[in-house]
Amino acid sequence: METLEKIKQQIAENPIIVYMKGSPKLPSCGFSSQVAQLMINMGEQFAYVDILQHPDIRSELPKFANWPTFPQLWVEGELIGGCDILTEMYQKGELQTLVKEVAAKYKTDEPQA
Repeated sequence: METLEKIKQQIAENPIIVYMKGSPKLPSCGFSSQVAQLMINMGEQFAYVDILQHPDIRSELPKFANWPTFPQLWVEGELIGGCDILTEMYQKGELQTLVKEVAAKYKTDEPQA
């Protein structure tokens, strides 16, 4: 699969996805660490891609997104922003609202036993 197709598929299949350096538990840069912490604090499930493990995505995503830096948060196929924008949105309460609304839409109800 071509890199661009892989990126589009990841974004389509994951309503909340962060492209970052490292993982949420072991981020590899300060900005990724900050965004991962915001996401973890909100307590909703999100997907992530470690771009350090995927150099093809690391080189292609900035062109596709028209956004040069990482991390990047995508919600329902739309680029929300990087560390500064997300931190500002979080401080205003906007990020929590967005993430919780989208997470609620995609939550699967476990069948009752």
